[in-house]
Amino acid sequence: MKAALTTVSMFAALVIPVRGDIKQHDFKGAAIAEVYKRASGDDLWIYRFEPDGHAANDDSRPAAVFFFGGGWNGGTVTQFRQHAEYLASRGMVAFVADYRVKSRQKTGPDACVADGKSAIRWVRTNAKRLGIDPKRIAAGGGSAGGHVAATTGICDGLEDPTEKDSTVSSKSNALLLFNPVYDNGPKGYGHDRTKQWFPEISPAHNITADDPPTIVFLGSQDSLIPVSTAKKFDSDLKAVEVESEVWIYNGQSHGFFNEHRSQESFLDTVLKMDAFLVSLGWLQGTADEAKLNSLLKKPRTE
Repeated sequence: MKAALTTVSMFAALVIPVRGDIKQHDFKGAAIAEVYKRASGDDLWIYRFEPDGHAANDDSRPAAVFFFGGGWNGGTVTQFRQHAEYLASRGMVAFVADYRVKSRQKTGPDACVADGKSAIRWVRTNAKRLGIDPKRIAAGGGSAGGHVAATTGICDGLEDPTEKDSTVSSKSNALLLFNPVYDNGPKGYGHDRTKQWFPEISPAHNITADDPPTIVFLGSQDSLIPVSTAKKFDSDLKAVEVESEVWIYNGQSHGFFNEHRSQESFLDTVLKMDAFLVSLGWLQGTADEAKLNSLLKKPRTE
């Protein structure tokens, strides 16, 4: 099926109903929406934020795809809009992707993973058309969305069996993880829901030398992911010579990186994400703090 292409109208209603339970979101003219796959009776949408002056025919820019959190049960595609808009302002092509969840499609974590891999594959398949470097596609996300992102870089298998062209890799080239639930073992998060696919579905149990460079943000008081899990993950990556950073935020709980939870933490994590991408050579120059401030729901006046 040919992907539907829609430039989201700035005059449209907040959401535009489509078949099934996933609705096309209106980003008020800021994003271009396409369907990256159809599954469980729904069109799955991916939303693209482009840099000013982006010439798809001539450019080969790095890209990032973000996945929302929600415990594999729910969540909203808008969660990482600010991150995507910011990276677009810095020269990347950035996406936020919808995917199947239990509350809407009655699916399990395996479907979330399969959709994440499909989204990365779709971006890589369309890289030339979109002016993207197919060797520089990052996956990012928070909580269960961080799990989805991490699986695209670390876990083999769990692909959608209906994928038309599985010869195109679904492996991301960098990971931007915000309190990710990446240990799904017996003592980790969500094992009761993931044990059918364990250990294949657990990033922490599948670390190998071909994994992408990774940055992780975690609160010291996160009730779902212990600090020890993040430190072991970081150590295991470094043991196989994979570039890894982990940042622990003292006193912060799960979801701390969202602006509504902690504006200071939101700003700091985005700036550290920027510096990480600079270290990879994906971004150039210094962070644009003025642009980041303008994306806040309550911009600082200092």
